[in-house]
Amino acid sequence: MIETLLAKVGLPILVNIVADVLDGVDTPITKGASKALRDVDEAIKSGNIDAEQIAEANRHTEKITELQIRENISNLAAINETIRAEVVSQDQYVRRMRPTFGYIMAVTWGAQMLGLAYVMVFETARAGLVLNAMGNLTAIWAVGLSVLGIYVYKRSEDKKLISSSAIQNK
Repeated sequence: MIETLLAKVGLPILVNIVADVLDGVDTPITKGASKALRDVDEAIKSGNIDAEQIAEANRHTEKITELQIRENISNLAAINETIRAEVVSQDQYVRRMRPTFGYIMAVTWGAQMLGLAYVMVFETARAGLVLNAMGNLTAIWAVGLSVLGIYVYKRSEDKKLISSSAIQNK
C-alpha cells in the first residue's frame, strides 16, 4: 500500500506524512527517524535534492510497486488454483482439509488459553514467564490464523458461488 501511495503522490509528500506519523510515536528511534525525514524535506525544499533526483526516485518506486503487484497477483493465482483443485477433488480428506485445520487451530488455541488461565489463577508467580513465552508464539499464531482466515474467506466465496448457481438454475 505504501508503495502505491509513494508512486502516486511522490517522495516529498510521503516524507512529510511519514515524518508526522513517526513524530507522534514517543520513542528515541522514531523521533530520530522523524528528524532525519524532516532533514530530507528541508534538502528537497532548499534544492539540495533536485527535481530530477526526486523524479528518478518516483520512477524507481513505481517500478518496485509494479513488480510487487505482479508478485502478489502471481501468489494469489497460485492460492486460488490450489483452492479450486481442493474444491473439485473427489478425495474426501482433501475436501475436509479446511475444516480439519480449523478444528486443530481451535483446539490448540483453546488448550493454550486454558493453560494460561490455569497458570494465572493457580501458579501466579510463573504468570509473567508464561505470558512472555506466549508472546514468543505470536508469529506462529499469526501464520496459522492467517491461513485459517484465508480458508474461511475462500470457503465463504465458494458457498456464495454455489448458492448463486443454484438460484440461477431454478
